[in-house]
Amino acid sequence: MISDLRRVDLDRYLALLLMPEAVRDDILALMLFNAEIASIRDRVREPLPGEVRLQWWRDVLSGERDGEARAHPVAAALLDVMTRRAMPAAPLIAMCEARIFDLYDDPMPDRASYEGYAGETASAMLQMTALLVDPAAAAAAATASGHAGVAHAVAGHLMMLPITQGRGQMFVPGDLLAATGLDRDGFLAGQDRRALSGAVRAFAGFGREHLAKAGAALAGLPASVFPAYLPVSLVEPVLARAEKLGADSLETSLQLPQWRRQWRMWQAARRGRI
Repeated sequence: MISDLRRVDLDRYLALLLMPEAVRDDILALMLFNAEIASIRDRVREPLPGEVRLQWWRDVLSGERDGEARAHPVAAALLDVMTRRAMPAAPLIAMCEARIFDLYDDPMPDRASYEGYAGETASAMLQMTALLVDPAAAAAAATASGHAGVAHAVAGHLMMLPITQGRGQMFVPGDLLAATGLDRDGFLAGQDRRALSGAVRAFAGFGREHLAKAGAALAGLPASVFPAYLPVSLVEPVLARAEKLGADSLETSLQLPQWRRQWRMWQAARRGRI
């Protein structure tokens, strides 16, 4: 299944290779589950089939579709990890519920709403990974996971701006838009380049605030749990590039070349800092 992860989420695949070998297979199941539910919007034409898929996953995690789950490679692997490693179902079910937002084109109201969304998706992924990497340290990692997850989500949504703008989807919080004189329709129209640049930079700045808090929180954790946060080492260059490009982020890739991403994660793993 590791080849599947490489195909659908290259950065997490590269991070996985730097994590402790003893827990890689368990984390692989979690990462493939995340990739499944995060990509539903890309695989359905209407929201309703997407909601049906998310409900199927909620049923699986609740133990209601055991026969079907055992025939699904990712579901079977995830349920096995949950049983062996005492991984709770509630955060994973909440991840599915949060992903309903992805299926629609409703605007993100404000930063608090975004933090809630990121907390149940990206932050939950980091916290569950920390639980698998070092169960003893995971309880103390909640603050780091919370801030790191928001920063990671912001970087992801900045990289997705050309896609989300094209399909009328809005993740930039409404209060940040309002502060730059825009609303959802104005941002999606893309006519006011100066205001658009302000909104992109404000969103990147929001991510940078959480990244700084994540770094401070991680500094107080045991080194043994740090590998769980390796994907977050790719956030800062994305934020920096978005701050530099502004409105051009909607037409230009913000992602580093693969070799530089690999190098950056390797350096982070060696230093123990994001």
